[in-house]
Amino acid sequence: MMSIVSHYRDQSEETRPARFSFLLLPGFSLLSFSSAVEPLHKVNRVLGRTVYSPTPVSIDGEPVYSSAAVSVQVAGSLDVAVGADALFICGSSAASSCEKDNEIVVSWLKQTNPLPMALGGIASGSCVLAKAGELNGHRAASSCPGLISCYPEVHFSRNLYELDAHRYTCSGGAAAMDMTLALIGKRQGIEVSALIAELLAKERQGSYFTGLATIKAEGIKTGPEPKLRDALDLMLANIDEPLGADELAIHVGISRRQLERLFRKNLNTAPSKYYLQLRLEAARKLLRKENLPVVQVALACGFSNASHFSTAYRNHFKLTPREERQLSKDNGINELKHSLPVPPVSL
Repeated sequence: MMSIVSHYRDQSEETRPARFSFLLLPGFSLLSFSSAVEPLHKVNRVLGRTVYSPTPVSIDGEPVYSSAAVSVQVAGSLDVAVGADALFICGSSAASSCEKDNEIVVSWLKQTNPLPMALGGIASGSCVLAKAGELNGHRAASSCPGLISCYPEVHFSRNLYELDAHRYTCSGGAAAMDMTLALIGKRQGIEVSALIAELLAKERQGSYFTGLATIKAEGIKTGPEPKLRDALDLMLANIDEPLGADELAIHVGISRRQLERLFRKNLNTAPSKYYLQLRLEAARKLLRKENLPVVQVALACGFSNASHFSTAYRNHFKLTPREERQLSKDNGINELKHSLPVPPVSL
C-alpha cells in the first residue's frame, strides 16, 4: 500500500486541485454530506497534497441548517460555485422533500449553463437536477420514488448511485460515500480508491453502536439474502432520516410485502420495529458518549421531537433518555462498557 501512496505522491505537483462545490439545501442530510466529503479529505491526507478542494455553498451565502438542526457554515453563495469542476446539490433523504424543489437553484442551473461543469445530486438533490432538465438522457439514482413518472426522459435506476458521463447521483446516506469513492477510482485509480475505502472502514470499526439489533444486522449481511442485506445497509446508513417501508422496498427492488416476509423469516419482526430498535441503539450510544442535548440526540436518530423520542426510549429500555445519561455518569460507564450483552446469533 505504501508503494501506491508513494507513486501518487511523486506525480506532478503542478496538477491543480479539483474544485468540488457542495450546495447545501435547507434540511439537507448531514450524513450524506459528510459521507461525500470525507473521502476527498482522506485522499488529500494520504497523498500528502491537495488533490480535492471541497467547498460548501448555500443559495444566499448564509449558514444552512441540516435535517438534524445542525448549522453548517459555507464559503459563500451559489456564485462561488461558478467555474468549479463539479457541483453537488445536497438535499434531504426524505421523499417529501422532492415537493420542495428550489426554483432559485433550477433557474440558476438553466441560466448559468455550467457546462463543462459536472453536476451531482445527493439524495433529493437529484430532484432539482431532474427538474432543471440536467439529467435528461442520463442514468440516475434517486431517493424520490415519484420521479420516474415525472421525468420520463431520465433513466432512473434502482442502484444506490450512478456515474453517467458528467452526471453523478446517489440515494443519500452511505451511498454518497460509495459514489465519491467511485469518482476517486476514476480519477486516481482503483488502487487509491480501495486504500481510502479500507482506511475509512478501519476508522468505523468499534465506533458504531453495538446493541443486539446492530450485531444481528451486521451478522446477517454475510448471509444468503441479498435483498435483506441491502435493506439493512439502507437502515444503518439512514439513522437520522429513516426511510419508510415502501421506500426501503423500492430501493432494494422488491414489494413491501416481500420485504416484510424477509424480516419475519430472518429476524422475526417487522421492518419498522427493527428499524426503530437500530435508531434507539444509536441514541443510547450518543447519550452515553456525547454531551448533546436530548433534543439533538432525538433529531440525530430520526425522531421529530423530544417527547416522541422519550416515550419510545422508555418503552424500549425501561428508562428515559435523561435517566440513561445520569445513570451513565453515576456508574462511570466507559466505551468498553457500552456494548449490550449479546448472545450468539443464529442466522
